[in-house]
Amino acid sequence: MSDFQAPKGVPDYLPPESGQFVAVRDGLLDAARRAGYGHVELPIFEDTALFARGVGESTDVVSKEMYTFADRGDRSVTLRPEGTAGVMRAVIEHNLDRGQLPVKLRYSGPFFRYERPQAGRYRQLQQVGVEAIGVDDPALDAEVIAVADEGFRALGLDGFRLELTSLGDDTCRPQYRELLQEFLFALDLDEDTRRRAQINPLRVLDDKRPHVREMTAAAPLMIDHLSEAARQHFDAVLGHLDALGVNYVINPRMVRGLDYYTKTTFEFVHDGLGAQSGIGGGGRYDGLMKQLGGQDLSGIGFGLGVDRTVLALAAEGKTVGETARVEVFCVPLGEPAKLVLATLAGRLRAAGVRVDVAYGDRGLKGAMRAADRSGARIALVAGDRDVEAGTVGVKALQTGEQVDVGVDDVVTDVLARLA
Repeated sequence: MSDFQAPKGVPDYLPPESGQFVAVRDGLLDAARRAGYGHVELPIFEDTALFARGVGESTDVVSKEMYTFADRGDRSVTLRPEGTAGVMRAVIEHNLDRGQLPVKLRYSGPFFRYERPQAGRYRQLQQVGVEAIGVDDPALDAEVIAVADEGFRALGLDGFRLELTSLGDDTCRPQYRELLQEFLFALDLDEDTRRRAQINPLRVLDDKRPHVREMTAAAPLMIDHLSEAARQHFDAVLGHLDALGVNYVINPRMVRGLDYYTKTTFEFVHDGLGAQSGIGGGGRYDGLMKQLGGQDLSGIGFGLGVDRTVLALAAEGKTVGETARVEVFCVPLGEPAKLVLATLAGRLRAAGVRVDVAYGDRGLKGAMRAADRSGARIALVAGDRDVEAGTVGVKALQTGEQVDVGVDDVVTDVLARLA
């Protein structure tokens, strides 16, 4: 037993199950790639102030969940808890906003939040995301949402629903904030919740505690107090989603967990996951770039949970990706056969076939057991007599049928069998 284990709340992804993780991660972003979103690779950690200013100091993410530490230069840095602030920093720093707009980017990787670990909620969570920056157009909102919707459906997931609302704009949010605070301050709130209501009253509506939800059931809702411009924007988004055939339900009580959202806000929910039902979401963040020191440009994006999507697929009894580690397993019996099969393995790999070899001079029985465990469909078996005869045994592992094939014809034979 090792003295070391993975940190609490940080999962390992191991074969063969890791094949599904890779398929989900890549599949969720394939629609974004086809829609012109370029790949961006971001730092794992950033200046702490980036997240404090960009995400919002009143959020649980900043106030309770960030992994923050001083580096050797005594600078405060934080393991990234989300992707949008880092993307925006990169766009500003590298002047991407000075070129063609919108800037359309996609990304994937680990993010870090100190939460109580449970199924679907990890301290190192895996997400994919997109950001479209620089154009305030309802059609772009709809495209971003449709890209996420298509990503889930392309994996075969169908038991989810899209919920969305509008969180208004600068012309109606201040008045709504006063209205909501007036309602909240009349309630018997605890000190922490009252402080949260003072900083960002919308955060109180996101409180999951039953007694708080009961007290706020009659709270005024942003969607009922939209400005004319915000209302027109939201109605246009709905019209584009209808045209794209994207199904949705309006959830007027939705409050995302980050402070920068404005206007269009959405979440994908799967009831098969229990309490952790959110599998992804996002929204528009019109003031974020200016807040981080850049131009006053709008943006919209999403983050989708890879881990939760895997769990959602499992809840529907579905799997994706490669479950077998290899397709062909080579069983050499002796050094001359090892050289022949290693050469054939290289040729098959060059043709796109996944091939492994029984290394370590195992006997026939042990090597064949390894072939069975590998999940391969075909075994290539050769010994000294086969080398002398210029043949290789090609065995179908499911049926046990084996035929001798000339060395020069093995690759063609195997490719035909796999096809």
